[in-house]
Amino acid sequence: MNNKKFDLSAMKLPEELKKLSPGECDELASQIRQKLITTVSKNGGHLSSNLGTVELTISLHRVFDSPKDKIVWDVGHQSYTHKLLTGRAADFSTIRTEDGLSGFPRPDESRHDAFVSGHSSTSISAALGIAVSMKLKGDKHHTIAVIGDGAFTGGEAFEGLNNAGKSGTNLIIVLNYNEMSISKNVGATAKYLATLRTKESYHKTKTAVERVLDHTPLVGAPIKKVVRGSKNALKDMLIHSTMFEDLGFEFVGPLDGHNIEELDEGLSAAKALCAPTVVLVNTQKGHGYPPAEANPGGYHGVGAFDLSTGNPDVVSDDSYSAVFGRKLLSIAYSDERICAVTAAMKFGTGLQYFHKALPERFFDVGIAEQHAVTFSAGLATNGMIPVFAVYSTFLQRSYDQLIHDLAIMGTHAVIGVDRAGIVGEDGETHQGIFDIPFLTTIPNMTIYSPTDYAELEVCLEQALLKDKGVCAVRYPRGKQPQGHKNTSPAADIVKSVQGNKVCAVTYGRLYYDLLAARETVRKQGFDFDIIKPVKVFPIDKDMTEELRQYERVFVFEECYKYGSLGEKYAACGVKCELTALDGFVKHGSVRSLLDEHGLSADKMAEKLLGYLKHDET
Repeated sequence: MNNKKFDLSAMKLPEELKKLSPGECDELASQIRQKLITTVSKNGGHLSSNLGTVELTISLHRVFDSPKDKIVWDVGHQSYTHKLLTGRAADFSTIRTEDGLSGFPRPDESRHDAFVSGHSSTSISAALGIAVSMKLKGDKHHTIAVIGDGAFTGGEAFEGLNNAGKSGTNLIIVLNYNEMSISKNVGATAKYLATLRTKESYHKTKTAVERVLDHTPLVGAPIKKVVRGSKNALKDMLIHSTMFEDLGFEFVGPLDGHNIEELDEGLSAAKALCAPTVVLVNTQKGHGYPPAEANPGGYHGVGAFDLSTGNPDVVSDDSYSAVFGRKLLSIAYSDERICAVTAAMKFGTGLQYFHKALPERFFDVGIAEQHAVTFSAGLATNGMIPVFAVYSTFLQRSYDQLIHDLAIMGTHAVIGVDRAGIVGEDGETHQGIFDIPFLTTIPNMTIYSPTDYAELEVCLEQALLKDKGVCAVRYPRGKQPQGHKNTSPAADIVKSVQGNKVCAVTYGRLYYDLLAARETVRKQGFDFDIIKPVKVFPIDKDMTEELRQYERVFVFEECYKYGSLGEKYAACGVKCELTALDGFVKHGSVRSLLDEHGLSADKMAEKLLGYLKHDET
């Protein structure tokens, strides 16, 4: 084994990769893995997916010429090695930290990042658009979409495939097969890809068949021509056509995703075809780090963890998600209508309890949020009560289905909106700041935003068993503050009204910050009333009538300001001063981001004191 030590910060990358021998590439891959493990153990991030794509990324940059050739990473959470190999090694220790590197591709961070990505199943469509534009400009370079088999279950991936196969572009789709999204992949597509994974390398088989025909007198050449050009049974018999070829693609693979020489050969073959091509690559998620190999789902997205024990800081039993999942199961035990639905994230959303106890009423639909909502609508129209638990950022993908398939009919279903509000280090593509603005545009929609565990349980029971129509129960990432004691839980409105001229309104976890801000304000000799809606939508008319009586109402919201509740209060005649989020929110710690946007206890107190002191004079 070559023991050469590589200084990625000093190398001319990615160009210098082409000069390395396969043995040197293997040593480089080993050193990159160690850097990934060490960095993610400190900063948190996506570990399993990146460990599985180290050799693939090295080979992509050996065969292709980024940034002239464009690499589009689906989801983007597996692009850490790509960042190391494209001039960002010196700054890699800052990944996912405030003002440091993003955990996802960003064209404004590097010319080697062709497209912003943070959600799944988008790469083929985006890469096709790039490839078509290059073709129109006479640019003969390639566009490469790297997509996992988990993301391949998303409908947009198939929409892209449907258009790409006959496009005549230099588009290559690298299908990274590792049998995982975050949870185990499900469905017919996963089964089909599993059959391809185990077949003998396809491009080698095809070449062998053609070589035999070349040496067959009289009939060989005509048969070879038919095999290459037809879609009939003869081609299937001799070369075993894939669905990708039926859609117009060339097909290469499967390749060993941890063998540099085989990857270089296969990707070079795909490049030489100069036609839409699918390359199937077999990888192991978490490869090279035994704890992640054994538990790739647990190490998909992790917080900081102890290298000596390998224990990731994954979602714990003490979290809003876990409380939601356990409460849902307890209610479902006594009501056989209740079903649980996830889009490949049962562990992230707390539905593992339901899955284990009531598997016949648990449905993992894969990475397919649109389908999850319409599937839930189908369940509901026939008397079931579906609960779709999903991160706020991914619920955005189902907006049309929420309107057209659930709300129009007044269908009763519950959406558990996990990771609502700022989530922190994953940045713009993952902050859950748009669910309030877009959900409040939908008729027949009820939205709860509980503050603590006790309120979450009350709201979920109310939404399931008492409300009608579509109900969303939204809650943040993580856990309620240590030492918090649940007070009388509510599903409507909590008030602390003492006849002051100024009132502050907030909901969800910001209530804790507002209470702390009031203590600061009181120490300065001032005070204000507090109203906290728990059922935040539809707007309570009695509450807005009460708010209209105040001289000034300060509204603090952890959501995008356009479409916020504060805007709606103002439209009802409330004299509002709104503090909310203005635009996309970068990556950083939750507490620092709240402070930056005026939503921390200190910033709330500062704003309220500024008004109260001025009003006194």
